[in-house]
Amino acid sequence: MNVNFLKITSRSFLAFLLGLALTACNRSHPIEKFGGDAQGTTYHISYWLPEHSDSLALKQEVNAEFQRLDKILSNYRPDSDIEQLNKTVSTEPQTVNSEIISLIEIARQVSVASDGCYDLSIKPLFDLWGFKDEKLTIPDQATIDATLKEVGFANIEVIDGTHLKKRVADLRIDLSSIAQGYSVAKIAHLLETKGIENYLVEIGGELQTKGSKPDGESWRVALEKPLPEQRTMHKIISIMQKEPLTVMTSGTYRHFFDANGQRYSHILDARTGKPVQHHTVSVTVLHTNPTEADAWSTALLCLGKEAGLAAAQRAGIAALFIEQQGEAF
Repeated sequence: MNVNFLKITSRSFLAFLLGLALTACNRSHPIEKFGGDAQGTTYHISYWLPEHSDSLALKQEVNAEFQRLDKILSNYRPDSDIEQLNKTVSTEPQTVNSEIISLIEIARQVSVASDGCYDLSIKPLFDLWGFKDEKLTIPDQATIDATLKEVGFANIEVIDGTHLKKRVADLRIDLSSIAQGYSVAKIAHLLETKGIENYLVEIGGELQTKGSKPDGESWRVALEKPLPEQRTMHKIISIMQKEPLTVMTSGTYRHFFDANGQRYSHILDARTGKPVQHHTVSVTVLHTNPTEADAWSTALLCLGKEAGLAAAQRAGIAALFIEQQGEAF
């Protein structure tokens, strides 16, 4: 899989999304649109302004922001800030980019709310099970237990806005479950600094909207049915509000191993060190904050429907859970 730092989950987003988003537009204020490759996936931006805008210049600024974020947050770039932190084997205080510190603290709150199921320090377990190299390796319990000693937010001590300390020297942090949501937030903010108040920003299926289409119609987005080998529409969401709204989806059905009659999902429970075994295959979160929504969609998928619904209710999170029951959803 060719990935940069995208969250390695289903993107639940059909190719014709932008077609849905761009239909029935007022020709007096045409929608500007551009896209490209970023973060190991693709991005699409749709927006409109009452006055003419320079889409080419805006695209150049967007791409520059992607490059900046990639250099800081990508777990697939050896020279990124996060990978430099991961390579440092030490329990001494370290200077860390402030954006990484901020993401760790947001993820810590979601981890607590998920009873520790969700955890950014799960990278050693991800590698142990073979998901990094796309080759399943089923570890024995002793190896899992040993690896779990390297995992846990309790092992990450944030000193201040630019310093942290690892309580386990070889602790490693994986930002892929939160970095793409953060990227959506940063690109949306960039648009707003240009006076753009009506837009749809989508990165690998994770998206945020604001305002409406030129004729006042709602932005519409499509969620796909959670099928491994197909791209089929499951639901269409019409976003009725004018204020920013984020739609983030995590799924188990694009990245998994089947072996000996059992499915091993890449969604790992940080408490057990093992792939989740429940029947929830997709969780979509609707929220005002893309960064939080990204983390929450993974956390709720980790918990599964029963525990996830309870956690979502406690936190006031709007979420759509899809379970597989035989061949039905």
